[in-house]
Amino acid sequence: MQEKVVQAFDQLAAVYEQAVDHSSGHNAFYERPAMMKLLPVDLTGKTILDAGCAAGWYTAQFAERGAQVTAVDLSPEMAAACARRVGDKARISVCDLSQPLPFEDESFDVIVSSLTLHYVKDWGPTFSEFRRVLKPGGILQFSVHHPFMDYQQFESPDYFAHELLTDVWKKKETGPVEVTFYRRPMMDIVNATSEHFTLNQMIEPQPSKAFIDLPGAADWYERWYDRLMTYPWFLIVRAQK
Repeated sequence: MQEKVVQAFDQLAAVYEQAVDHSSGHNAFYERPAMMKLLPVDLTGKTILDAGCAAGWYTAQFAERGAQVTAVDLSPEMAAACARRVGDKARISVCDLSQPLPFEDESFDVIVSSLTLHYVKDWGPTFSEFRRVLKPGGILQFSVHHPFMDYQQFESPDYFAHELLTDVWKKKETGPVEVTFYRRPMMDIVNATSEHFTLNQMIEPQPSKAFIDLPGAADWYERWYDRLMTYPWFLIVRAQK
């Protein structure tokens, strides 16, 4: 499974680096604003782990807000794209979140993981490591596919199954890319989180029209705004050690 994830996102790295910030409304106008709204504007002196950094959009945001950022990704090409974006403003490395993390105990004030954990089969070891490297009172904030979105889109016969799904992303820059990930029911997301952390908030993002005047945004809003108001695509969880 991990090899498939690496292969897919090595292929997609150029798309994330060059196009996602302005052409993917689900990221730029939907998930990212909802995630950033939960974080302080001033992160001066905070240590943050960007767990699944992709091409480094979040890494750059955290650095600009004054944080000391460590960014990791399973894909070497994504890590390289992140490094090109932020230079020496963050520590960047290739890292598998399903394995022990190469960080000291209580290293971070905040862990942010954007649309990454659905590529991890078993959250127990990952959350145990997140708890270990978080400081007392530290925050874990992550976003994942909304479980009911995947259940409906893939017409799963069993909502309660923890299942491996495969999608094909059709990108003009790369052609079709096969992306494999795990779906789990809402109760598994809640229970896996609360086993290691105190659950603070769960948010089903709603698209804001604040970005509708940006170049290329109008078409996305016309196609997706009403649908996302009735058919949530992502889920955000905020928890505390």
